[in-house]
Amino acid sequence: MSTDQTTDLARFGLSELEVRRTLGKVKVRDVDYADLYFESSVSESVSMEEGIVKRAGKSVSQGVGVRATAGEKTGFAYSDELTRRDLEIAADTARYIANSPQGDTSVPAPRRVRPTRDLYPAETSVTEIATRDRVELLDRIDAEARRYDPRIKNVLASFNTEHKVVVVATSDGLLVGDVQPLSRLQVTCIAEEGGNRQIGTYGGGGRIGFAFYQEQDRFLRYAREAARQAILNLSAVETPAGVMPVVLAGGWPGILLHEAIGHGLEADFNRRRTSAFTNLMGRRVASEVCTIVDDGTLPFRRGSLNMDDEGTPTSRTVLIERGVLRGYITDRLNARLMGIPLTGNGRRESFQSIPLPRMTNTFMLAGESDPQEIIRSVRRGLYAVSFGGGQVDITNGKFVFSASEAYLIEDGAITRPVKGATLIGNGPVPVGVGLPTIRVDEITVGGTQG
Repeated sequence: MSTDQTTDLARFGLSELEVRRTLGKVKVRDVDYADLYFESSVSESVSMEEGIVKRAGKSVSQGVGVRATAGEKTGFAYSDELTRRDLEIAADTARYIANSPQGDTSVPAPRRVRPTRDLYPAETSVTEIATRDRVELLDRIDAEARRYDPRIKNVLASFNTEHKVVVVATSDGLLVGDVQPLSRLQVTCIAEEGGNRQIGTYGGGGRIGFAFYQEQDRFLRYAREAARQAILNLSAVETPAGVMPVVLAGGWPGILLHEAIGHGLEADFNRRRTSAFTNLMGRRVASEVCTIVDDGTLPFRRGSLNMDDEGTPTSRTVLIERGVLRGYITDRLNARLMGIPLTGNGRRESFQSIPLPRMTNTFMLAGESDPQEIIRSVRRGLYAVSFGGGQVDITNGKFVFSASEAYLIEDGAITRPVKGATLIGNGPVPVGVGLPTIRVDEITVGGTQG
């Protein structure tokens, strides 16, 4: 992408002079820092159920968020109109909320900066793919899933895309932008046999184009995997309940790490002393085999960004190193107030929201043990392959997660599939959760076996 593309204010109908004047109204005597966050987003979705297109939609949004920080105070306002008058009103509102007097200050002329990397180059925007091509993809998914087994009675498939253009202008003269694609393909199959109904779900996505799903018929593999899970669950037995070892498979079980640990390492919760990790920097919080990283620089990954929503380049941050807490995930405000490094994790839900320190791609590094060796080490326990949802209380590390695919481990071998398994734990860090295959020595399993 070119510098002109990523810092093009003309697409928002504005000039650099107007942006500079707006910042001058915000960055007055008592304001430490001010920024403008411009966003233009196009989202499209198509979903199919029972072989029929149930929903097709497109939404367009555009606007600007104006922020002023003064000490610990933040003033913020937004507008979905981008006239000079609307910018002035938003600037005055943000400054007023930050409790700073009215005035005008000269700010540096914007210096155009190009992101230092391009993690998600795409020749064709996902929003430029014709609706008929999306529908044809879902049609073929429906047919492939039903072909897998006649017990597949219904197929739900959806394809969602977003094309977002952002530009950030700051009171210290930075002008930087990014073009951010995002897409996801999701398949859910419902299987039925003798009144027993079970579901299976599979999908994937990231900052990738339409061609990604067609490469080597990847979309058909999604259909077969969702169907496989649904058929598998028809033969699943009830999950035994109790405290037992649990082995988490590599990959998707990393969601447990994301929820149970990652949020607790976000700087704002620790600055306010509401996280289980508060005041534990430099102390052991996990097993020495546990190293956890947040990395926003991985190409094409869903959480990756060339820059965060404050214009800061994303980075690779070691949060826990061999069991010792080494860092927090930060944005500009919390890094400054806490006196810790800026990690490039300032994230916004949209231009209508202030940035907060939030995760990009958070995972545990692999250790030295072979996955089969880990499984053989368990006499009786649970092997969890995928999770369907869960929740966590970051103040104490307690969590509950539901497994969508799990098996019994008996005498060191994976045996029967089980259904209705939930993992119930208490941190602050469960022993071993993340992307590699890991063993949790002892965790409460909520089961359905009578």
